Amino acid sequence: MALYDKVMELSKRRGFLWPSFEIYGGTSGFITYGPYGVILKHNIENLWRDFFIYKQENFIEIETPIIMPSAVFEASGHLEHFTDPIIACLKCEKRYRADHLIEELTGVNVEGLSISEMNEIVKEKDLKCPDCKGALGEVELFNLMFKTNIGAYKGDVGYARPEAAQGMFVEFKRIFNIMREKLPLGIAQIGKTLRNEISPRKGVTRLREFTIMEVEVILDPEEINNCPGFEKYKNTSISLLTASLQQKGEPPVNITIEQAVEERLLDNKWLAYFLAVSKSFVKTLGVAEDKIRFREQLPHEKAHYSKQTIDLQVYLDGQGWTEIAGHAYRTDWDLSRHIKFSGVDMRVFKKTEAPLTVKKLVLKPNKATIGPDFQKDAGKIIGELNKMDPVEVKNKLDSQGFIEVAGRRLTSKHIEFEEYEEVVKGKKFIPHVIEPSYGADRLVYTALEHAYTEKEGRVILKLPVKLAPIQVMVYPLVERDGLPEISNQIYMELLEKGFRVEHDVSGSIGRRYARADEIGVPLGVTVDYQTLEDKTVTVRDRDSWSQRRIFISELADILKQFFEEKISFDQIGYPVNKIE
Repeated sequence: MALYDKVMELSKRRGFLWPSFEIYGGTSGFITYGPYGVILKHNIENLWRDFFIYKQENFIEIETPIIMPSAVFEASGHLEHFTDPIIACLKCEKRYRADHLIEELTGVNVEGLSISEMNEIVKEKDLKCPDCKGALGEVELFNLMFKTNIGAYKGDVGYARPEAAQGMFVEFKRIFNIMREKLPLGIAQIGKTLRNEISPRKGVTRLREFTIMEVEVILDPEEINNCPGFEKYKNTSISLLTASLQQKGEPPVNITIEQAVEERLLDNKWLAYFLAVSKSFVKTLGVAEDKIRFREQLPHEKAHYSKQTIDLQVYLDGQGWTEIAGHAYRTDWDLSRHIKFSGVDMRVFKKTEAPLTVKKLVLKPNKATIGPDFQKDAGKIIGELNKMDPVEVKNKLDSQGFIEVAGRRLTSKHIEFEEYEEVVKGKKFIPHVIEPSYGADRLVYTALEHAYTEKEGRVILKLPVKLAPIQVMVYPLVERDGLPEISNQIYMELLEKGFRVEHDVSGSIGRRYARADEIGVPLGVTVDYQTLEDKTVTVRDRDSWSQRRIFISELADILKQFFEEKISFDQIGYPVNKIE
């Protein structure tokens, strides 16, 4: 059995996660988290917060709606650009992701090809539907966002967000004011996103509904290489597969983030810094260093907003190198677009050391010509003109002789400009954005696969202590002679002191140990007959199966130190049968 199948079988059997809607045959692209999976996922999210929010200066977390009005995604470019190629069978009407289907049927990598080029391959190779062997239609672009109506009116179109980022951008101005107008400003969000994948596969690594963890680091573009955390991490070595190396068919290079910036392999220090933080974070999930690399997206892969995007990949059995995070330099794309489409000025004022004399250009709609020429549309046109950048309008008029506003064509007779000088004490600029973005569900699977081990025919889930859903399992050796009563008392005391603990009394002690190993419980506490004599218990280590004895009176304090990683297992109590 492949490792992926073993992990998924264990995940279903022990209550981590499984495909949703199984009683109705299932629907691909959706998963359900069980009791242990929910805790594991929350532990990963909280660990991410430690790395990307709590330990960063001026970084905060917010929560914004999943459904957003269409205007947000028109401004962000998602209505135009957030698409995948789709192809349908003309006979059975089944739809496929076109590039995936062509690659499966022909072995040809079509990544980066245009729609017309993919259509040529379909016709040339006479490709048929894999299911019914019917003819295939034309390749088309399919928008991946789920569409809905907000309220009862058909005109109020909304979309489920495909990323959390836009919520941070549209709220930037208010948050900037709340945070005392200080940059850099990190705005983070963890929440559900939806993408209507055409043919989701690879289980947990390709979902239609998933949890995303993103930070939008908003900063002054003139300060993009002034990153306070860079010095601490500058000597961190990463495995970096640049776009150039990929195009040459060469392997990644091991290089420090400082060297990568100096050699212009990474655009700036803020981007490099987050690669180093990400490497450290993923290692705490139990992923070995040789299973971690960073891959630069090729020009045709980059999102419309990105100047440079570096994916963090981990090696997964049966799937190879798999993206679990993206680090994008989004420049000022998002904020500039929302400024343009909303008419709200979200620029930031920056003081200068000395007053500056600047030239200002003012746009003045010529109502005397706009009114007669456009009549009932005149008011709308004037309103739109007042929101537009005068310099941009003038440049367009100078270059092409006209500008389109509200669907009508205006020339220089409709618009006047006035230039004047002004002494200012600073300047306004549109901030730039660096974004580390993680898929929480992929991290859950990654942690499970890299923790999965087998020993003497038994499964041990060697999850890092910080991630384990249950910290301690308490057992009576047998269900008699007062041992269950003592173990239950210990269980209740640990529960009250905040440990994630369970009490297991059914079955042989060996079978109970095996159950705990399979759900990744780091420590087991066993009440036995020696407990009746000296008030000690056995503490068992999940990974080594070795045991130590400890007095019940010391148990909670010792466990607290262990889970805070202040002591190792070998420093717990005393070796078995050597209590003095």
